[in-house]
Amino acid sequence: MHLSRRLIGALAGAGALIAVPLVVWANVGAEAATDTLLSQGRPATASSEESAELGAGNAVDGDGTSRWGSEEGVDPQWIAVDLGESHAISRVRLRWETAYGKAYEIQTSPDGQGWTTIGATTAGDGGTDELTGLSGAGRFVRMYGTARGTKWGYSLFAFEVYGTGQDTAGDAPSARRPGRASQGVPVIASDVPRPSKSAAATRTAAPGGAGSGTGLADPGKKDIAMQLVSSAENSSLDWKAQYKYIEDIGDGRGFTGGIIGFCSGTGDMLDLVEAYTQRVPANPLAQYLPALRKVNGSASHAGLDGFPAAWAKAAADPQFTKAQDDERDRVYFNPAVAQAKADGVGVLGQFAYYDAMVMHGPGPDADSFGGIRKAALAKAKAPAQGGSESAYLTAFLDARATAMRTEAAHSDTSRVDTAQRQFLQQGNLDLHTPLTWKVYGETYRIG
Repeated sequence: MHLSRRLIGALAGAGALIAVPLVVWANVGAEAATDTLLSQGRPATASSEESAELGAGNAVDGDGTSRWGSEEGVDPQWIAVDLGESHAISRVRLRWETAYGKAYEIQTSPDGQGWTTIGATTAGDGGTDELTGLSGAGRFVRMYGTARGTKWGYSLFAFEVYGTGQDTAGDAPSARRPGRASQGVPVIASDVPRPSKSAAATRTAAPGGAGSGTGLADPGKKDIAMQLVSSAENSSLDWKAQYKYIEDIGDGRGFTGGIIGFCSGTGDMLDLVEAYTQRVPANPLAQYLPALRKVNGSASHAGLDGFPAAWAKAAADPQFTKAQDDERDRVYFNPAVAQAKADGVGVLGQFAYYDAMVMHGPGPDADSFGGIRKAALAKAKAPAQGGSESAYLTAFLDARATAMRTEAAHSDTSRVDTAQRQFLQQGNLDLHTPLTWKVYGETYRIG
């Protein structure tokens, strides 16, 4: 069995600014005694990053020496953090590096798309800004800078968001997430090595058609990426067969279902059903939303009698499969491709980032995507820094394999070594078909 790692929740995305009246800003030192730090260790994104080492996650990692830095000389710029669920926001603390914001807004959003301003200033002077007396709520919070205080960009040592309500980041189950079973075969979960299969068994699929996108986002390339991941996660190239899959595989995370292993115990299944219900209010799963909220953070099935049957019924609805696609893209695919493009890598590198994020999650710890990327950058420069793409991807795959081996269950690194590394050694940086690779001893082919 083979367990995947995924960070709980979603990455904040850019969105249109919704103008609202100016509210309170203060620069004070006192802290409220009744609120909770909600942002530390949560996923963060930004409008830009000055370099690979100055990523958005540095502003929420709790390390007072690391920092996020935006592109220099450009307004506006923003940094956003995903709190995992909606919270009432009471205050925000910004600890600036030399490059500070003179004018900026603090905004909240329920979905990372539409934003409401709950605090603002036009007289920032750097140092530490404490915005108190805020009144607003949201899952996503961002600093939206409109005027720089220096000729450089925006740079924060700390972006701290405080509020009330449960801080689910510390109470949810482990970020280790289950894989999915291919239809008609036993469930394969990712913390137990898969049984070896005969190399003589070869599965073949037609290549995806040409698309109008660029890089891995091209529809044809994206379909290849889904098949590559499915060969490791599902023992099948038919990734679309997984929309209807749901089962409790006994890993302490409740039900696992769908194309990326949404879990009732880790919040992302709740997010998915909420998103689906916004589109189709009278859907088969909507009645289970109160129960999903109650069991979030546990392995419990309380109130979920009949839920698997309802899931299978919902999977026949194109709106539900579309919701699964959208959550996959929002949480894993889009952030991975965006970061890869920022680092200057092509289609293979974009896939390597996506596959790593699917298994390890986009968090900052050593065996998550952020830590793997950091380890690679310590060994080789990314192409965006003037480095060799092949040398950097070699370092990234080395770091990925090292992270996998930190747990005995991940000691089989064939999804890296006899797939991605093989493509790299062949010089196939654009994932041109035909492609042939092995995972757990089984051969797969596209084209």
